[in-house]
Amino acid sequence: MSDIVLSVEVRERTGKGGAREARRGGLVPGVLYGGDRSPVAITLKNNELIKAINSGKFLAQMITIDHKGEMQTVLTRDVQFDPVRDFPLHVDLQRVDASSIISVEVPVRFLNEESAPGIKRGGVVNVVRHTIEVYCPAGQIPEAIEIDIAHMNIGDSLNISEVNLPDGVKPTITDRDFTIATMQGSRAVIEGEEEDDEDAEADEDAEVEAEDEASED
Repeated sequence: MSDIVLSVEVRERTGKGGAREARRGGLVPGVLYGGDRSPVAITLKNNELIKAINSGKFLAQMITIDHKGEMQTVLTRDVQFDPVRDFPLHVDLQRVDASSIISVEVPVRFLNEESAPGIKRGGVVNVVRHTIEVYCPAGQIPEAIEIDIAHMNIGDSLNISEVNLPDGVKPTITDRDFTIATMQGSRAVIEGEEEDDEDAEADEDAEVEAEDEASED
């Protein structure tokens, strides 16, 4: 769980007009929903929110909100940004507790890439999924799913069944063994190996011909 605590206020005026009014006052409009309580329109202080976002511990993490001294744990579900000026426009927060089972996107982090035989041969890792959606307790969201690819060679694929997920973490997709990454060879490597194979075949043919001629003699 993140150590971020943000102050919130209930937003009496909703809709686009209320959202614009909040932004003019240096606030960011948002919605708090989930649990056994009704959705509530809220506002957060713009400077506090930007600081939380820049910490890297805000998105898809449990944080605490403070409404006039009443603390509540929530999960950041979405932040909408201005496409030009890149400042927050709206925030969606979901009420959770540490034991709540939630679905969340967790980034993938590859380990020991430089040790992989495929990399040493000039290959590259083709990342199919940069994140994996998983079910896990809200209080145990992993910062990243770490995957060791030291064994991967050119032509290999890495599927979810090969990944050791942390305790209590399960993929949301269970009906197929989806691919996370592949190891691909560069054009130069592939062409070089094809030439080696052709040379080997030519040498083998020459040996066979020599043996045939020797047997005829």
